Amino acid sequence: MAELRPSGAPGPAAPPAPGPTAPPAFASLFPPGLHAIYGECRRLYPDQPNPLQVTAIVKYWLGGPDPLDYVSMYRNMGSPSANIPEHWHYISFGLSDLYGDSRVHEFTGTDGPSGFGFELTFRLKRETGESAPPTWPAELMQGLARYVFQSENTFCSGDHVSWHSPLDNSESRIQHMLLTEDPQMQPVQTPFGVVTFLQIVGVCTEELHAAQQWNGQGILELLRTVPVAGGPWLITDMRRGETIFEIDPHLQQERVDKGIETDGSNLSGVSAKCAWDDLSQPPEDDEDSRSICIGTQPRRLSGKDTEQIRETLRRGLEINSKPVLPPINPQRQNGLTHDRAPSRKDSLESDSSTAIIPHELIRTRQLESVHLKFNQESGALIPLCLRGGNKNNSKLRRQ
Repeated sequence: MAELRPSGAPGPAAPPAPGPTAPPAFASLFPPGLHAIYGECRRLYPDQPNPLQVTAIVKYWLGGPDPLDYVSMYRNMGSPSANIPEHWHYISFGLSDLYGDSRVHEFTGTDGPSGFGFELTFRLKRETGESAPPTWPAELMQGLARYVFQSENTFCSGDHVSWHSPLDNSESRIQHMLLTEDPQMQPVQTPFGVVTFLQIVGVCTEELHAAQQWNGQGILELLRTVPVAGGPWLITDMRRGETIFEIDPHLQQERVDKGIETDGSNLSGVSAKCAWDDLSQPPEDDEDSRSICIGTQPRRLSGKDTEQIRETLRRGLEINSKPVLPPINPQRQNGLTHDRAPSRKDSLESDSSTAIIPHELIRTRQLESVHLKFNQESGALIPLCLRGGNKNNSKLRRQ
């Protein structure tokens, strides 16, 4: 749950937003990370010291569902002469370390990233007669933040997000997102590290597919050249009814197809839903999914497919040095903690009755064939990941 209020209004969420010249006594009480980001906002919007703000009622560190403490909403007048329309500018607070006391993020020093190292922004075209910003972008940003917190996967410029639904729950064709650097927000050095600002850009399905087959940066550059599709500042217009390829059909052949041919795709991983069935065992009944057979024999992989899978797994094992299973600590027993850090050998050879041996380490067996099942989008993209473009090594990452 969230509430909407002016950021300077009294309430349980946050103190009023100070400017860079806030009194020292007040600044010392104000969360330093939050104060640093507010300073960048005040640089851009000196005439809007107290913008409307969506704030989480129950903060994340208190068990609330929303990782972002606040989302501030500013009115940006744009620049008609430069094809930049008036729009609403949304800025998140919470993916970076706002407090520095480990309530959300672990402090790792001032030289590295603060928290996850970035905050999200979003630019939404202002409709005629609209006097207040819509609040749905704040919930969209919360959804992306929940993904980052739960998966610990960060975003980078050029990334794409498959949403498969209109961003504002309308009938809009804008159903997916690309990410890029915000054109106005500069990186901020806070007492807890550096914060950059990644802007969400709404795109159509055809534009998402082009980004997957080629790369996100290339599609973002095309969007910048089409004023109604984003323009120089990549402003999202939820009423846009045409893709950039429908607006300018030459973009597909002259830019995207040529880019795919010369650059390949930089897609190197897919977040997938995956399930598997053991085809080496006979099916239990006619409805069993393992009954996918050729004649009376289970469907088997060709020698070439087997070799490709073996080589991909070998490379993955070389790249990923972290153990699959966390070390088990047999030294912490009967309420006593020993100083010596246990090794994996210790954990597996312990004679203690309290030692836990994973079932997979006791009983193993070899499968002759496995049927893998993926969701439709990831299944279509996995061959592209395995191909890895012209220059990229690829790997499959289990989410």
